[in-house]
Amino acid sequence: MLERMTHRERVAAALRGDPVDRPPVSMWRHFYRDEQTSAGLVLAMLAFQRAYDWDFLKVNPRASYHLEDWGYRVRYPVDSNAGPEVASSPIEGPEDWLKLRPLDVRQGVLGEHLAALRAIVKELRGEAPVLMTVFTPLSIAARLAPDAETAARHMREHPQQFAHALEVVTETFTRFAHACLDAGASGLFFATTLWATRDRLSEDEYRRFGRPYDLRVLDAVRDAEFNLMHVCKDHNMLALLKDYPVHTFNWDADGKENLTLAQGRELTGRCVAGGVPHHRALPEMTPQEISQRVHGLVGEMGGQRGGWMLASGCTYAPATPEANVRAARDAVR
Repeated sequence: MLERMTHRERVAAALRGDPVDRPPVSMWRHFYRDEQTSAGLVLAMLAFQRAYDWDFLKVNPRASYHLEDWGYRVRYPVDSNAGPEVASSPIEGPEDWLKLRPLDVRQGVLGEHLAALRAIVKELRGEAPVLMTVFTPLSIAARLAPDAETAARHMREHPQQFAHALEVVTETFTRFAHACLDAGASGLFFATTLWATRDRLSEDEYRRFGRPYDLRVLDAVRDAEFNLMHVCKDHNMLALLKDYPVHTFNWDADGKENLTLAQGRELTGRCVAGGVPHHRALPEMTPQEISQRVHGLVGEMGGQRGGWMLASGCTYAPATPEANVRAARDAVR
């Protein structure tokens, strides 16, 4: 029986594939009312960590924070459990991609979020690793369009204009990623959102419009202690990204035609994180059902073997009962 580890010791051991006293665990969600300001985000993230004592904290900003300095705007509905809606976007026609210019990441909304990250890290005093959420350049550029269909059409029909946007976004977020480490983050939670899935692109398209830009951002944080690659959606391209220079991979192991957690660990040869269903299952299951599911996963992954963490397959719904979240967390304790 291993002696009890600290959060940081447990995560570090799991990343190395060494035995752990128990699998590390973390989950994440939006706080739509609070995340509208950087001060609200700080308070929400700290309260979330205090409530659940996660082994690592994913800072979960509003999903538009990386777009707003280019003129993207959202509006929030009255329902605090409902996500924001697009109010306006800077891209209308294909020529608009050429108008984008690199940002000063220490100013505007990006600067506010660096300050928020710095405040979160300072308050936690090193008790647990903190990951800052950064989306891939393709994901960011595509979100600047009114919708994913417009972005995909421009990508295919006007590749030079779209490539200009990718260069601008990559330059900006390479600097931002490095600034996150300077602000005290342990690394990035680097997410593909809608784009590293065969439902949206072919693998050849991702090799052209995704992979080269992803690798430039990741190279800027190569020396970080903990970078996590989140590969979103069903039919994902985990196999295409398996050689990315990150410490762990996270995906929806329940997604259609996605690998199980054990299969993903074998494929990548690195630590994997996931196993907690985040769609309708998590809100609708009973705490007992969730606990049984996690216990089964612990057995499948080798318990204290290391090389894996229990985590959300993606962001879980704010309306999820607190008892269900605690059941998932406590099942590895």
